[in-house]
Amino acid sequence: MKISIGLFGFGRTGSVVANEIIKDADCELKWVMRKSGENAGEYASHLLGHVHDEGRFFSYEQVDFDHFYEENKVDVIIDFSSSCAVNEYKNAVKYGSRIVSAISNYQPEEIEQLKALSSETAILYSPNITLGINFLMEASKLLQQIVPNADIEIIEEHFRHKKDISGTAVRIAEALGLDQEQHVNSIRVGGIVGKHEVVFGLPNQTIRIVHESIDRGAFGQGAIYAAKWIMSQEAGVYNMEQALKLIKSEPYHEEERESVLV
Repeated sequence: MKISIGLFGFGRTGSVVANEIIKDADCELKWVMRKSGENAGEYASHLLGHVHDEGRFFSYEQVDFDHFYEENKVDVIIDFSSSCAVNEYKNAVKYGSRIVSAISNYQPEEIEQLKALSSETAILYSPNITLGINFLMEASKLLQQIVPNADIEIIEEHFRHKKDISGTAVRIAEALGLDQEQHVNSIRVGGIVGKHEVVFGLPNQTIRIVHESIDRGAFGQGAIYAAKWIMSQEAGVYNMEQALKLIKSEPYHEEERESVLV
């Protein structure tokens, strides 16, 4: 049976993610939630060049969320929109929906909402949900253990109009115990999809661990992997390191969740 998916967001990345879901034989895109009312009632599949009906558009401004999920149940909600969408999850979990969130920057009160929902459903949270970036994080932590005295700098490069510091870079800094203001260097040029580099400086050598997303389809493939994995998990908070089986797969307990939801 296919995994039914509801997608929040249809912007630069969300539209590519939608296309990856539609192309995946094991998934079905039931609906797409957009902030605007543009294309409401139409299907994402048509805009993306497919001939069949899949991924009907709905608008935040026009939907009654008290009843929406009862009529539009999905196995998993994938979120590539904005942090405020967390306000609309609460009724979804009542109908068994799991959550995969790829939001970069949650506010503290939104983190609390996500933590509260994790007692009712399984939630996977990863600011960068590509498979490769999570291998980079684990490799960097391992190398730091081997060369603890190395100088470490993080370089993140994105397209010129990206305003905020990369949430992924912040997470890498936290994983390595580094102050993000001192050790994260941001570059904004052209149309770079996303590149993260961790530089280890030693007296006689330099080691660089690099991940670059050359196409936004990488985010869709990571989100689909996460959606399939989370279907078999109990209620709790998870991250991509767990989904990739790099660390324990049990949900984080209350005292551990703060370190995950950052």
